[in-house]
Amino acid sequence: MQNPFRIIKYVLRTEKGTELETKNKFIFCVDKKANKIQIKDAIEFIYRVKVQNINSAIMPGKKRRVRYKTGKTPQWKKAVVTLQKGQKINLA
Repeated sequence: MQNPFRIIKYVLRTEKGTELETKNKFIFCVDKKANKIQIKDAIEFIYRVKVQNINSAIMPGKKRRVRYKTGKTPQWKKAVVTLQKGQKINLA
């Protein structure tokens, strides 16, 4: 098994993410090469919870401009993790 701390980069703390927490869903930024099984195992190992479902998507990079030069931010992978009933992640 790959190191779970390399698979899960960080928790996304956004307005949409805090709204989904009431539905027992959490949003994570994960390694782009990780699949759903690896993400599930890493979440269960790090947070000691049971995962019910995972939805993942590769988010496209955005175009950015600094003075006269244009560029693009890199792509990244997002995972929406649904926990089983009675499970909870304390992010405080």
